[in-house]
Amino acid sequence: MPQPILYAAVTNHGFGHATRTASMLAEVKRICPEVVIILVTAASRPLLESYFREDFIHRPKPLDIGVVQADSLTMDKPATLEKLKQIRDQEATTIAGEVAFIRQNRVQLVIGDIPPLAASIARAANIPCWMVSNFGWDFIYRDWGGEFVEMADWIGERFSWCDRLYRLPFHEAMSAFPNIIDIGLTGGAPLYSPDEMRQRFKITAPVERTALLTFGGLGLNQVPYHNLERFPDWQFINFDQQAPELPNIVKITDRRVRPVDFMPLCSQVVSKPGYSTFAEACRMNVPVVTIPRDDFAEGPVLTEGIRKYNRHRVLTPTEFFEGDWNFLQEPPYPPEQPEPLPKDGNEVVARAIVEYLHSD
Repeated sequence: MPQPILYAAVTNHGFGHATRTASMLAEVKRICPEVVIILVTAASRPLLESYFREDFIHRPKPLDIGVVQADSLTMDKPATLEKLKQIRDQEATTIAGEVAFIRQNRVQLVIGDIPPLAASIARAANIPCWMVSNFGWDFIYRDWGGEFVEMADWIGERFSWCDRLYRLPFHEAMSAFPNIIDIGLTGGAPLYSPDEMRQRFKITAPVERTALLTFGGLGLNQVPYHNLERFPDWQFINFDQQAPELPNIVKITDRRVRPVDFMPLCSQVVSKPGYSTFAEACRMNVPVVTIPRDDFAEGPVLTEGIRKYNRHRVLTPTEFFEGDWNFLQEPPYPPEQPEPLPKDGNEVVARAIVEYLHSD
């Protein structure tokens, strides 16, 4: 039997799509080490390697744009539309190049999170395309109206060519996909013991006075860090390299460690809405403090999901940006749904991939 080969295309937007896909692919390699994985994404190799420490081929080719952003909440819609039009206009050229690559490398399956062109490429190469996501880009763009509606229609047609969608929790309807399979939470798990992390990063505060601040790969401008001075007996774990040098901020510069590695040490995760952070916090049973994001259609879906399935506190933007942050000392609200979400998303998709790759 020839060596099984998988082409994994990841959307060019933020860090969350890359990290959740890498977590899933790590499970593929655990089950079946001989699978060759080609990761097609503009995400950096160090980011991918922080979640996926097995051998893989990195093809740094962006197949979509997502949203052009200055930080994790500030979007540039005109620049996004311009990039989308370029991707659409270059679709035939992109497909031709990727199909040649797929055939040369004897790829058997395309899996995407969630570039629309992944379905176009697989269709032209005459191999299946599966996708894994909680939203489609047609959902995001259609909400913006105007010329974005035309782009959403173009994307929706490509999603309709997808053979199978593994739909994650915290999802929109994703009605463009003809074959939907709902699965549990995906994401990473800590790679180090709590004692090792405490010693390595000099975290001395107890869990109840330790918080993780994480605002996505692009960070967040104007975080009111001055509020942290009001909590001198707390420690705040932070990946923001622009954060001030306060004695109670533990600034993480080592790219080999990830937010999920610190979650067992924390009483809460303070984050903007994001599937990967929310999912990993749910998997670790750590409360989430977040703010609404109503200008991005996924935002309300994520906020509703975290209310339903995890201990939480949803702040108003005024409370977050202008308040005194006393919420840190207040108990979180319980989840609205008594039944927790399943946590087996990585395993379900990985088993299906391995089974398919060995079916020929």
